[in-house]
Amino acid sequence: MNLDTADLRLLRVFVTIVESGGFAAAQSKLNLSLSTISTHVSGLETRLGVTLCRRGRGGFSLTTEGQAVYAEAMRLLGSLGQFDARMRSLRDKLHGTLAIGLVDNTITDENAPFERVFARFVAAAPEVRLDIATKAPDELLRDVVTGTMQVAVASFPRIVLGLAYDDLYNELQCFYCGKDHPLFAVPDEQIDFDEVRRHRIVGRDYWGGRDLKIFAISGAHAVVSDMEAEARLILSGAFLGYLPEHFARPFVADGRIRPLRPDLFAREPLFQLAYDPNRAENPALALFRRIVIDELANHKKVPKSTLQALPA
Repeated sequence: MNLDTADLRLLRVFVTIVESGGFAAAQSKLNLSLSTISTHVSGLETRLGVTLCRRGRGGFSLTTEGQAVYAEAMRLLGSLGQFDARMRSLRDKLHGTLAIGLVDNTITDENAPFERVFARFVAAAPEVRLDIATKAPDELLRDVVTGTMQVAVASFPRIVLGLAYDDLYNELQCFYCGKDHPLFAVPDEQIDFDEVRRHRIVGRDYWGGRDLKIFAISGAHAVVSDMEAEARLILSGAFLGYLPEHFARPFVADGRIRPLRPDLFAREPLFQLAYDPNRAENPALALFRRIVIDELANHKKVPKSTLQALPA
């Protein structure tokens, strides 16, 4: 016989009756009347051409044929359950590519545990291909707007209308000079804004001078697009400039650079996760956001407002 949906429904009723121990006991599970249950069993017997059970004053019992049908029905329904589970797995499994943008030189920042983020993401979505690029913040924003990237993490120089942002943490940046710079041996108490303005200062092209606004200078004396280039200029002894404290730490420990007046010049730009809200339902993007924020929450760095705004 060729089984159809009605036959499967009748087999499920029959299995429930057998597992319950009789028609009456199966009523509550099936939410059917005794007469309806009896009609279903009679219909199944007609379809199969065999008597499945004895019911009456002597109680409920399976015939030999009924026992065989019950065993086969269990195998059939079990296979259907496995098929359904497999189909759900295929439907729900994450596929495709997630393009992620990061700003340079965050690997030394203990507040940015992206190695753990990537490990957790790969464990949760092994079929997703990661495409990771390191670029300047303004380029990252451009790529998120155009859809080249789904998500970017950086301290952004501007807010782009149409994008959404998760606040993550603040990065401590100090103002440094190299050991061959005239200010290297000058005590902090003798250094002020006027003194700094007498020397060459490095600026970042993507900040458009806004990062040097506190010094009230007309323009930077050198412009860079990344932290490594700025560090080289500072190490040359010819320039002053900002570096992330975590990135500069080894150079400070080696005596090659020193921070100038952290009490006066230090700054803490906000790092954010930027994405297009129109693509927020992308499963891979949603998973990445949840993992990033969860890891930072474990560090007690992510603001409560970000946690509250995160989708379940």
